[in-house]
Amino acid sequence: MTVATAEPPRLPVRDRAVAVERAWGGLSPMLTRLAAEKATGVLVREHGTLHLADGQVVHAESPLAPGLEILLTAHGTLSTETWRQAAQRAEDRRGAAHLLLAAGRLAEGTLQLCHLVALYDAAYFVLAPSSTPGRFRYGAVHRPGALRPVAVAALERETVRRRDLLHRIWPDPRLDSAPLVRTDTVCPPRLTVRRQTLLDRVNGTRTATDLARALGRQAFHTLVDVRRLAAAGLVAPQGPPPPPPDPPQPPPRLPSADTRTTPADDSPAVTTDPHITLLKRLRDALEAL
Repeated sequence: MTVATAEPPRLPVRDRAVAVERAWGGLSPMLTRLAAEKATGVLVREHGTLHLADGQVVHAESPLAPGLEILLTAHGTLSTETWRQAAQRAEDRRGAAHLLLAAGRLAEGTLQLCHLVALYDAAYFVLAPSSTPGRFRYGAVHRPGALRPVAVAALERETVRRRDLLHRIWPDPRLDSAPLVRTDTVCPPRLTVRRQTLLDRVNGTRTATDLARALGRQAFHTLVDVRRLAAAGLVAPQGPPPPPPDPPQPPPRLPSADTRTTPADDSPAVTTDPHITLLKRLRDALEAL
């Protein structure tokens, strides 16, 4: 007689992507909550704004990062006059870019690339630690159309990766915001044309983001170059160096079991340890029996 055995149920397989998504805590609890509820509106923070549509970031702006028009006009992709005319007809930068795209003055791939570059660049500063709380305004935003939105978790992970990269190159965050000065070194290294051009613009008044805007470069990539120049001993932040950290204090010494106080002159020593005092009392009581 053959007994049919039922096949045991398969164990559930955990989706690694979902697990990572749940484990990610995020840089901004408010932004994480807005992404979860698929909110639409504008998140305003100390160093810029993020525009959300259905919980995804469709645009980012920061005064510390060059805008889309600088990335498009600085190196000849568009002329400044062409952009100016489109901006006059549109409501904002994205509207001007779409007008140029529809008129055939701008390739779709170029616009996609510059849009993502500008978004990640500005978001790095928007998501920086802030001294003031953020606020969110619900409402319709200009949707990107053919432009690709970015998930909040992906944007935050890239921001963390960029922070770690800068710290590994040269761990002095003052280089990101202070005016930069050139420093003398005994044996300066040979620089690439890109870094030499950046070093030539350092004059004691411009910050790294000022240099990025003047050269039409991404702000974060300029921060990377500045930190590499600092690591080579060629630039430094303007102003006095930060005070050195306090030296570590030795741990307090606990009194030993035989610690005694020294009485005045020829008086007998007094034991301060309560355990020894108790033992002596027991000894005296036993001797008195």
